[in-house]
Amino acid sequence: MAFLKSMTRRRVLAAGAALGAGLAVTMAGHGAALAADVLKVAGIHASPVENAWNSRLHEALLAAAKDGVIEYEFSEGVSGTDYPRAMREYAEKGVDLVIGESYAVEREARQVAKDYPDVAFVMGSSGEASGDNFGVFGTWNHDGAYLAGMLAGKMTKTNVVGSVGAIPIPEVNQLINAFNAGVKEVNPEAKTLVSFIGTFFDPPKAREAGLAEIDAGADILFGERIGTADAAKERGIKAVGSLIDYTDRYPDTVFANAMWYFRPILDAAVADVKAGKPVGKNYTAYGLMKDGGSDIVYTKGVAPAEAVEAMEKRRAEIKAGTFEVPRDISEPK
Repeated sequence: MAFLKSMTRRRVLAAGAALGAGLAVTMAGHGAALAADVLKVAGIHASPVENAWNSRLHEALLAAAKDGVIEYEFSEGVSGTDYPRAMREYAEKGVDLVIGESYAVEREARQVAKDYPDVAFVMGSSGEASGDNFGVFGTWNHDGAYLAGMLAGKMTKTNVVGSVGAIPIPEVNQLINAFNAGVKEVNPEAKTLVSFIGTFFDPPKAREAGLAEIDAGADILFGERIGTADAAKERGIKAVGSLIDYTDRYPDTVFANAMWYFRPILDAAVADVKAGKPVGKNYTAYGLMKDGGSDIVYTKGVAPAEAVEAMEKRRAEIKAGTFEVPRDISEPK
């Protein structure tokens, strides 16, 4: 059955206190009156919005609100136990679309969607879409991670590179495996180290994991988690960032970043909701490099010229669709 917005949606809860530990904010865009077809969108963030992954969603949602495409309010720092409740409260409040993450609450999130068939939910997820109103997306910036690995593989002096990740879920595994595959393409003899910190946001713990890998011989770190670059900076080695551009924050440390942009995914979901189309599908592909959803940014003059040349050749092939970075979701070792 096609997803259609209900004209009798319950709008019984007034805007009030933040949900859980989060903060609710409404963006109206330039202070102008919004058009009648502007969607009401809620973002539910399990981590603070300064967390790299959440910041990507938050930035895209803020930009869409500034453009007058949506009205946006959000909650951050919402625990797993509070997450389904936050989803329900926003649905009761009358939002058209909920953007969030269901990694820790897959079963519960899908149940909420079933209970509110007139609300669209598009969630970061390791699972598949379900029903007409529960769509999913993954974080596929593995193309950029692969290319950064190609640079790192030619830059390492110890022949050891390390990666610090959150939890070994498919999206994180795929990213680290892609980075390691890029390293191995140009340096088959290189050793790759991997650490997981067991949470999505704990910069001090990521720093400690990075220091341990440096002590084990790594002279370049891939920071899937915030905090990894702090270890690299402390020990005077180079690092690669993920999702956002860390170079300005660590100008002498981070030389490359595997970027991910949420706006193409958001735009596709918003368009479907506005058109009354089902959102029960996988939006992940909008985040691929060939579709403008991800890329690599790097500082020129850091990696050897021949390494950059080989990387740029591969980058052009990825964008042209003639080379596909392997998608390996097994836990990296």
